[in-house]
Amino acid sequence: MRRRTATYAWAAAAGAVSGGVFLAIAELVAVLVANDAGPVLAVGSFVIDIVPRPAKELAIQLFGSNDKLFLLASLGIAVLVGAIVAGILERLRRFAGAGLMLVAGVAAVAATVTRTGAATLAFLPSALGALAGAASLVLLVDRLRAWRPAAAAEARSPLGRRRFLVALAAAAVGAAVVGAGSLLGSAATSSIAAVRAALRLPAPRSRVRIPDGASLDVPGISPLFTANRDFYRVDTALTVPSVDPGTWRLAIGGLVAEPVRLSFDDLLRMGLHEYSITMTCVSNEVGGNLVGSARWLGVPVRDVLALARPRRGADMVLSRSVDGFTASTPLEALTDPGRDAILAVGMNGEPLPLEHGFPVRMVVPGLYGYVSATKWLTELKVTTFAADQAYWTPRGYSPKAPIKLSSRIDTPRIDRAVPAGPTTIAGVAWAQHTGVRSVEVRIDGGDWRPARLSTPVNADTWVQWSLPWEATSGTHTLSVRATDAAGRVQEEKRTPIAPDGSTGWQSTLVRVS
Repeated sequence: MRRRTATYAWAAAAGAVSGGVFLAIAELVAVLVANDAGPVLAVGSFVIDIVPRPAKELAIQLFGSNDKLFLLASLGIAVLVGAIVAGILERLRRFAGAGLMLVAGVAAVAATVTRTGAATLAFLPSALGALAGAASLVLLVDRLRAWRPAAAAEARSPLGRRRFLVALAAAAVGAAVVGAGSLLGSAATSSIAAVRAALRLPAPRSRVRIPDGASLDVPGISPLFTANRDFYRVDTALTVPSVDPGTWRLAIGGLVAEPVRLSFDDLLRMGLHEYSITMTCVSNEVGGNLVGSARWLGVPVRDVLALARPRRGADMVLSRSVDGFTASTPLEALTDPGRDAILAVGMNGEPLPLEHGFPVRMVVPGLYGYVSATKWLTELKVTTFAADQAYWTPRGYSPKAPIKLSSRIDTPRIDRAVPAGPTTIAGVAWAQHTGVRSVEVRIDGGDWRPARLSTPVNADTWVQWSLPWEATSGTHTLSVRATDAAGRVQEEKRTPIAPDGSTGWQSTLVRVS
């Protein structure tokens, strides 16, 4: 029994190493023929596409911007378990484990070639990786059989043991070296970070004027502008796309009088302006942090669309990312001269960060990101809602999604007790493209008390608010609600984020010592 257990343990090791060979060869070939066709990326992207909406929402709630890291870790565990199973199967029956590895290769090929914009040779990485992994597994397990034959223990061959261990070590080292080489090769060919660092955007023709009193001096409150490193990230890209602004092109077509293609320099020559816009993710729960405010540099989308002259009857623009993501934005929101819908190239005084859409993304005030904020933008298709659907629409979300009036308590926090005595309740409120008129706070179910508002930058940027409070010892419930500039009061009833954003007043418990 002990000998059989050891045999299967070595078979599992052979499977794990062969799985490493599979991935190493696949990633190396991907560097040579199609940098985004590696099996992990392809399968991960496929999983993102097919996972049911509730599972996506749960992942975002639990892991926030780390949801992709969790997915990659889960995929890594799944690959390891699958490779171990393949090794044990191969020991039980010759070619059974190798067959399983080939099946995995076929699945990875299918996930790769069905991705939007897949290269002609996108099938090669997973195909060659699977062949290499299967061959490695057959070789290693054959040598394991020579070391540990089914006969009695005294029939074991020391020479067979050495051959197996040497082959196992050689395969493991080879996989590690090739894998490291592919990572280095990928880094060498993906120097977009250096390109971004060297990029100097032209000075904007106009800048945002920040009025006195736009920021309240309250410890713990969200800043007026969210630092790039702290700005939320929610998208469908498993890895951040590398897009060279020198080769970037924006295609504008569909229901237009004249299709247009713009280069990055063409866009810059149209003239940049600075805008202050708060963005919100539809996945933001009541009191959540998937919202942020920034100063953006960009060009009005209406100016870009005007070059192509949309035809009568069009009512939607389907924007497309290089990773295949699409968003459905009402045409009227993009052509409205009173709304600062832009193609952004800069964020808080620097070129867009890679993870936030470098070199060009859309930013549309007043609409949730899933219908407006396409990153790594590559196409604008003028069309109709009747003719086209965007990425999230068939997954249960509304094709149109105005941002809902919301408010949030930043301080005091539920996880930190505050001392009894004078303190300040503070937070932010937003009603993009309408503006916030007032914010009210209720303590322990009492009367609503008006909070002090910061001076608004504009209707598209959140405001800060604060309320002095004489805190007494014990546990207290704080609630907040806002009223927008049109007189609409924030909806009290809690609703889920699907199909078009959550609603509800935030209430939080505070401990006072």
